[in-house]
Amino acid sequence: MDLDEVPGNAPRRRLAPGLSVRAVVPNAITAAALCSGLTGIRFAIAGDFEKSVQAVILAGLLDGIDGRAARLLKAQTRFGAELDSLADSISFGVAPALIVYLWTLHQLPSMGWIAALAFAICCVLRLARFNARLDMLDQPHKSAGFLTGVPAPLGAGLTFLPLYLWVASGQMPEFANPILVSGWMVLVAFLMISSIPTLAWSRMRPPPHLRLGVLALVGLTMAALLIEPWFTLAVVTIVYLLLIPVGLVTYTRVRRQDPSALYPAIPDATEHGGPGAS
Repeated sequence: MDLDEVPGNAPRRRLAPGLSVRAVVPNAITAAALCSGLTGIRFAIAGDFEKSVQAVILAGLLDGIDGRAARLLKAQTRFGAELDSLADSISFGVAPALIVYLWTLHQLPSMGWIAALAFAICCVLRLARFNARLDMLDQPHKSAGFLTGVPAPLGAGLTFLPLYLWVASGQMPEFANPILVSGWMVLVAFLMISSIPTLAWSRMRPPPHLRLGVLALVGLTMAALLIEPWFTLAVVTIVYLLLIPVGLVTYTRVRRQDPSALYPAIPDATEHGGPGAS
């Protein structure tokens, strides 16, 4: 046991390295994301599916912040990475599966539940694969600036596409067809655990002559989210789906042009940092 002896006081235990004061901030954000995802399940049980989706989207936004906060504060720890993955498995695996099941899949008790299970299990498997590769240096997709498969938060967003369309269309029953939604969930589950290279943020850098246009497009998208949130979410989701084959083609081109860029030299042990918060 590692103790600090303080004169006149009882010995006190030192804080574990993974639980330093700086690490509390990103881990607290991760905990908030987990609570938001779980609250989405609570709204779905009450039949308020719009709020349930909003809660999961909020969890996704918080999930995008915690890793950046950890890097900014230099508080990247193994504990943070493990906590983040465990929280993601619930917020973006279990919560979306239950929300969609309570929304429409319950009409097919067997097939619908199997589709929900497939999505949740594939999300957990993806996160387990991510953790297993944290310290691996031989990662061709990551080295070239790509991701492997669809990330868990985006997978949750994709699986809500029928629900977005259902709300945007005034609850048209065609978008809530349990057979079609079951097939869609299984497809998204496959995309999460697949080895398809997908575009990472580092690859989504517009050329200088298009940057003002991209800024204007982002501003208009934010305005559209305020005016027509569900239709805009559906459009954004479809655009991301269209970017998946673009990522595959881009990765093939990069590999063909410079194969050595996919396998960087192993860095010195003193320069190899610890795992980041996922």
